[in-house]
Amino acid sequence: MSCSLPTMRDVRGYEEKDPVTMRSVVSGYPRFVVHPFARQLVDHLVASTPALAGRTLWLTSSRRMAEALFAHLSQASGASLFASEGIHGVSHPESSDLFGRAKVFLQNIGGFISSREAEDQLVRRQLIPSAFGEEVFAGEATAEIRRVLQRALATAHAGDVLMANSGMNAIYAAFRASAEIQLPRQRTVWLQLGWLYLDTIAILKKFAATPADYVYVRDPHDRDGIERIFARHGAQIAGVFAEVPTNPLIETPDIPALAALCRQHGAHLILDPSVSSIFNLDLLPHADVVVMSLTKYTGSAGDVLAGAAVINPARPDAAELRERTAAWLEPVYARDLSRLAAQIRETESVLAQIHRNTARVAAFLETHPAVRDVFWALRPASRANYLKIARAPEATGGMITFTLRTPMEPFYNRLRLPKGPSFGMTTTLICPFMYLAHYNLVTTPAGLAELSASRLDPDLLRLCCGSEPAEEIIGALAEALG
Repeated sequence: MSCSLPTMRDVRGYEEKDPVTMRSVVSGYPRFVVHPFARQLVDHLVASTPALAGRTLWLTSSRRMAEALFAHLSQASGASLFASEGIHGVSHPESSDLFGRAKVFLQNIGGFISSREAEDQLVRRQLIPSAFGEEVFAGEATAEIRRVLQRALATAHAGDVLMANSGMNAIYAAFRASAEIQLPRQRTVWLQLGWLYLDTIAILKKFAATPADYVYVRDPHDRDGIERIFARHGAQIAGVFAEVPTNPLIETPDIPALAALCRQHGAHLILDPSVSSIFNLDLLPHADVVVMSLTKYTGSAGDVLAGAAVINPARPDAAELRERTAAWLEPVYARDLSRLAAQIRETESVLAQIHRNTARVAAFLETHPAVRDVFWALRPASRANYLKIARAPEATGGMITFTLRTPMEPFYNRLRLPKGPSFGMTTTLICPFMYLAHYNLVTTPAGLAELSASRLDPDLLRLCCGSEPAEEIIGALAEALG
C-alpha cells in the first residue's frame, strides 16, 4: 500500500515522473501505481496479441468496469474492449491524453485489476511458478469480514454490509446510488463538508448532475452556515458527504446535528470514518450510508485493498440504497478477501496500541517549540464533536498532521521514519501530504491561493502512528526537529 520516498527530491521526482525516481518506484499505492504483476500481465498480453500492437492496455476489475472505461474514453477515441480467459480491459492507441484520462478514471473509482488476480493469471499462464505465500483465512472470508464489522457497527445486519474492491469504489457506489434515488425528486445538490481526500472530491465534482450542484463548504464546523444553506435550498439538496474526521485537517463536524438537519430536509447523509476507523466511531445511527476503506487499520499489514458500504436499515430509502449501491460496487477478488479476513480480527488490538502511541506523539508535538500547529482527533476545535460519536475517549485513530515553524524540507530529509503514502498500518508512515495528493496546487500561484482559502499549509506533514514503541516514534521526530 505504500512506497519509500525518503527525501523531498524523491517526492518531487515521483510527482513529476522523473525517470530516475520512477526506476526505483517498483510498487506503490495500487490506485496510483500499477502493480508489477499487472504490468507483467499486460506486457505478456500485448506481446502475444497482434491486435494490441502499438496500443495501451488497461486491465480492469470486471467486465462492467471495462465497459465503463470504454464509455468514458468514447469509441471515437479508438478505444476497444478486451477480454481473455476471464480478464477484461480496454485498449487504446498510445496517447498521453488517453493514458491520463483512463488512469485517472480507474484511480478515482477503483477500477484496476487486483494484484492477486493478476498474479494468479501469471501462474495460470506459467509466467511465474507460484503465487506468493501468505497467511489467509481458511473459512468463508466474506462472512468473517462481515461478522467482525457487524460487531464494530453494533446495529448492522450482514446484508447491510456491502463489500467493495476499495474504499473509493464504496464511496463511488454509494454516491451514484444516492444520486439516482434523489434525481426524480428534483434533488441534485451535494454538499462537501471541509477539504476531503482528493479522489472523493473528484467523484463529487465529476458525477454531480451539473458543476453548480457541487457545493464546497470550507469549514465543517460552520453549523450556522450549513443551516442557512439548507434553509434556502433544502428542497434541492440530494445529500451531504463528510469525512469523520476530515483528511488532512482532522476536523469533525457536529454529526448528530448534521444528521437531524438532513432528515428534516430529506437529504441523504454519507459518512466516511476511514481516517479514524469505524471501530472507533458510532456513525451508522446518524448516516444513510457509511463508506470506508478497509485497507486502513483492518488491513493493517498494508498489503490488501478493500472497502465497504454499510446501509442504515432504519432509514426510509434503505432498501433502494442497498440494491442500487450493490449494483455499482466492484467485486473483491477472492484472495484479497481471504487476506483481509486473516487480518481483520486483529483490528481492535492493533488500534489499542496505535491509540496509546497517538496520544503520546500528539502531546510531544504540541509542546515542541519547532512545531507550529498540530491537528488530531482531540484537538480543542474538534474535540467535543469527536467525543459525541467516539466509542471511547481514547479511540482517536492514528492520524496526526502538523506544520513547522522552520522549513519543512530539511526536517523531512533528516527524519528517520518510514516515508510514503497511505495510513492505518502497523508501520508508522509520514508524508508531505499536499505534495503527494495535490502537487498541482503546491506548485502554482493559483493552487497555493486555493489551499490558503481552505486553511491548508502546502508544507503540512501527515503522520499516522503505527504500533511500534512510542519512544521510537518520538525519538525519531525529536532527532529531526533538533
